[in-house]
Amino acid sequence: MTKTTVYFVRHGQTYFNRYNRMQGWADSPLTEQGILDANKVGQRLAQIKFDQAYCSDTGRARSTARLILKANAVSSLNEPIETPFFREEFYGYFEGMNSPEAWYLTGAGHDSKTYAEIISNYSIDASKDFMKQADPFHDAENSTEYWNRLLLGFDMLRRDNPAGAKILLVSHGTTMRSIVGKFGQEHFDLTKSPRNGSVTKLLLEGSEVHVEYYNRIDEGPLE
Repeated sequence: MTKTTVYFVRHGQTYFNRYNRMQGWADSPLTEQGILDANKVGQRLAQIKFDQAYCSDTGRARSTARLILKANAVSSLNEPIETPFFREEFYGYFEGMNSPEAWYLTGAGHDSKTYAEIISNYSIDASKDFMKQADPFHDAENSTEYWNRLLLGFDMLRRDNPAGAKILLVSHGTTMRSIVGKFGQEHFDLTKSPRNGSVTKLLLEGSEVHVEYYNRIDEGPLE
């Protein structure tokens, strides 16, 4: 069966990234470094002829995707298709909060003081469930709500693109980690956050998702 290739890119650095604040459905603009991140990954992907491009419906993902497409030498795409399916996890009450504080409050009842400890001691999905429990409004997405939304995105990619297509998808760090945690067969270290502008390569084959590589930030062209 012919495989569809998805180049999954984390958006460039934003001001909330710089200030180490929780940024799920909240949004902040790219910093100067974030624009540089997008331009760099655009150069690394410049020789890949994308058949389609998508981004989450956030300004940071849209800006990154546009810069990547502008740098591409072989594709005729100018604008990405925006979708809520690949939007970042919703952190509810914790949106905009200092990240270490938010994860301390989330993991405190589970003997885990950091996000890395939560996913090491439990799982990435557990981190979502714990955050919804800790949210005084219970607005944060739990793992069921998150995957019900995100898997619709994979359905869309399969439905709207022919087998063998090459797809650019600009999304988010926790989403990248969550996908690799679910489909990467424990071959990757998920305690380290994917870098801004990093690339994770996914292969879609029928109903299956395979992770070819994760969090690539090295210089030079990517395949």
